[in-house]
Amino acid sequence: MIHHISIAANNPRHVAEVLAKLLGGKVAPFPSHPGSYVAIAMDEQGTLIEVYPLGTELIPGDGEQQVKFRENKNCSQFDAVHAAVSVPVSKKEIEEIAAKEGWRALHCSRGKFEVIEFWIENRLMIELLSPEIVSQYLNFLQKQNLEKFFASTVA
Repeated sequence: MIHHISIAANNPRHVAEVLAKLLGGKVAPFPSHPGSYVAIAMDEQGTLIEVYPLGTELIPGDGEQQVKFRENKNCSQFDAVHAAVSVPVSKKEIEEIAAKEGWRALHCSRGKFEVIEFWIENRLMIELLSPEIVSQYLNFLQKQNLEKFFASTVA
């Protein structure tokens, strides 16, 4: 289980506020790195999303030193990082939130299950699984279904 992820955004506070709406949770400053915020689902799993300023990089510390932060002024606006996140809000609510923000949201099929592509700041995608579609994803990811799927893809 993934309990938290981190992403970067042009406007970390605003993005954390929008994510908190989607998660049905709260937003708070993230003290580990100034200018960062966290969207907290307030659920039993401790689900949260850290939102750093765009250009923040996590790099290994020296020796026994923890992770360090570095700013990259030449970072891309786009990233391969994404996550599938179950949310308690409906497809309609997701689309309304995206429309209010001017962000892209697209309900689409991944073949065996559906997701709603939610494009944060129109630059970073997360796949949202609303209550209407989450069972498709969970069913596909059951061990016996994955074994059948991967067996059928062997050439």
